[in-house]
Amino acid sequence: MSYKPPRRPQFFYTTAPLPCPYLPGRTERKVVTEITGPDAEPLHDRLSRAGFRRSHNIAYAPVCPGCNACVPIRIPVARFRPDRGLRRVLKANPGLEGYDVPARATAEQYQLFQRYQQARHGDGDMATMSFYDYRAMVEDTPIETFLVEFRDADDMLVGVCLTDRLGDGLSAVYSFFLPELERRSLGTFTILWLIERARLLGLPHVYLGYWVSESRKMSYKSRFRPSEVLVSGRWQELVESHDKANQETMIAG
Repeated sequence: MSYKPPRRPQFFYTTAPLPCPYLPGRTERKVVTEITGPDAEPLHDRLSRAGFRRSHNIAYAPVCPGCNACVPIRIPVARFRPDRGLRRVLKANPGLEGYDVPARATAEQYQLFQRYQQARHGDGDMATMSFYDYRAMVEDTPIETFLVEFRDADDMLVGVCLTDRLGDGLSAVYSFFLPELERRSLGTFTILWLIERARLLGLPHVYLGYWVSESRKMSYKSRFRPSEVLVSGRWQELVESHDKANQETMIAG
């Protein structure tokens, strides 16, 4: 009988309060834990199903005082059907192809990343990231991670999505694209591409992080139907219409 060392305890910590990046006037706090060692992938799978997200070798989830606006959301791949608006996004991007590449940072990606940050988040912390910071974001991962590079017919890089592979799906960690092409909805196109890739891989879900109905840059995630949200520890289908009051009622109940 082989000896199995005991599983080390998993420690969780709460961060200090900071201004919320999504909703003005609110405070953000997170519970965080380290993902390391031989059990990193199964641990990350469990945490993802429990609503956590990954950054480097840290998993985190919001525990904000007096606020529960951030709701974990995922797409059930087998049941997903794009509506007319999503089909228009596909038609608006002819010749755009996505390619899986290893999680290795390149100067070409970083230049695109800088252009995106300056155009979309010029006053944010990520706008000042050096190439070495970007490389750490991409390569510092304890689990199976890859990049999706989106290139047009002239082989120009127009978008990138850092993606984790989970036991039950794909998780979109961070994406960025050429800001001049904003009208082509490349962020939405990226999610549609991940859904199709998960379908081909036989994976049941695509995890999109947190849906925040009151935040313009986070509310778009509810466009993908059907989708599922994590409420009171249980994944359940997001209903057809949720305004601010409906979301707060749903979470409270």
